[in-house]
Amino acid sequence: MIQTAKRIARVDEYYFSRKLAEVRALDTQGRKVINLGIGSPDLAPTSNVIDALIDSARLPDTHGYQSYKGIPALRQAIAAFYRDTYGVSLNPEREILPLMGSKEGIMHIAMAFVDEGDEVLVPDPGYPTYSSVTNLVGGKIRSYALDEQQNWAPDLDALRQQDLSRVKLMWVNFPHMPTGRVARAEELQELVSLARQHHFLIVNDNPYSLILNDSPLSLLSIPGAEEVALELNSLSKSHNMAGWRIGWVAGKPEFLDAILRVKSNMDSGMFLGLQQAATEALRHSRDWFNQLNDVYRGRKVVAHQILDELDCQYAMDQSGLFVWARVNESIAEVEKWVDEILYGAHVFITPGFIFGSKGARHIRISLCSPVEQMKIALERIQEHQALVEKKIKVEVR
Repeated sequence: MIQTAKRIARVDEYYFSRKLAEVRALDTQGRKVINLGIGSPDLAPTSNVIDALIDSARLPDTHGYQSYKGIPALRQAIAAFYRDTYGVSLNPEREILPLMGSKEGIMHIAMAFVDEGDEVLVPDPGYPTYSSVTNLVGGKIRSYALDEQQNWAPDLDALRQQDLSRVKLMWVNFPHMPTGRVARAEELQELVSLARQHHFLIVNDNPYSLILNDSPLSLLSIPGAEEVALELNSLSKSHNMAGWRIGWVAGKPEFLDAILRVKSNMDSGMFLGLQQAATEALRHSRDWFNQLNDVYRGRKVVAHQILDELDCQYAMDQSGLFVWARVNESIAEVEKWVDEILYGAHVFITPGFIFGSKGARHIRISLCSPVEQMKIALERIQEHQALVEKKIKVEVR
C-alpha cells in the first residue's frame, strides 16, 4: 500500500471544503440553503475591469507565460494604491510581489522562512490556514490568545513575559477575521518593537481594510516595520474579485527574494489579462468603495436582526465582511446548534470553533448575500425558532 506523506497527517481538509459539500447536498428544487457562512463577495467587479480582461484575452500575443514578478504596470498600480490608501511608499520594482491570491502567499512565506521545529505565533481565534501551513512545513504552532474581555486585542504584556527565542514568524490580521476588530497604530508599533527585539518576522494579512472601515491601516506604515515585517493584501474582498485569485505581498526586497525562490518553483506566472484587469481595478475611486460599503451596511442591519432572533451578543463597530457574535449560554453545543439551524431552517452559519478554542462559543455571519436573501434567512430562522419553542413546550407538558 502506498503511504501518504506524514505532513498531511498533521492537517485536516479545510472546514469549508467539507461543509459546503454537505450544504449543497441539502438543496432541494424548491428550497435551497441560504449560505451565510462563506466570505465570497456576491457582487461583480466593475465593467471596465471585466472589459480589460476581455480585451486582453482577445489579443493573440497575451496567452504565453508571464514574469514571476508580474508586469510593471500591476506593480506600479499596487504601489499607487498603497500610497493613496495607506500613505505607504513602496518601490514597485523591489518591494512588491504579485501573487495568485494572498492565500498562496501564506504558504510561500511559511516555506521560505519556517524550518522544522521553528515556532510560529498564530492568533486564536484566527484564520485556520495559518495553523495548517505551519503544520505542513513542520513548524510548531504557538497560539496567542485574543481576549474577548479586551475587545479581542492581543495580550502584549503576556507575550513580552514569554520566551520567544524560538519564534520565527508571527501572523497578525487586522482588520481581524473573524472578530472584525481594527488595530490601533500604537498596537502595531508595539508588535513591531517586539519583533525587532526578538528577531522574528511579523506578517500582517490585510484583505479587509477597505470593508466597513473608516481608517485603513498598513503594518508597513509603522516606523521600523520594514526591517521585520511583510504585508499580504488582495483584491478578493475589497474589489469583488475573490475567484480571480489576485493578491500580493509587500516588504523588504530581501524578504521578497526569498519568497520568489519558492513561488517561482510553484507556478509559471499570472495570466496577462488578469494582471491588466487588476491594474484597472486598483484605480477605483473612493466613491466606488463608499457605494460598496453602503451595500454592506444595509446587509449588516439584517445580520444583526438574525443574531437578535438567535439571542446572540455582538459588537456594533466590527469591520470586514462578517459579523461575529457570542452565542447564548443556554446553548450547550454550538456546533450541534448550528447544524440544527442548517437542517431545520436551511440557513448555513459558520460556527466559531473552526477559528480556534477562543471562538468555541461564537458564530460568524457573512455579509456576502443580497439583503433579500438575508431577509428570507431571517424569516426561516424565525419559523425554525418558533417550532423549537413549540416543541420545548410540548416536552415540558
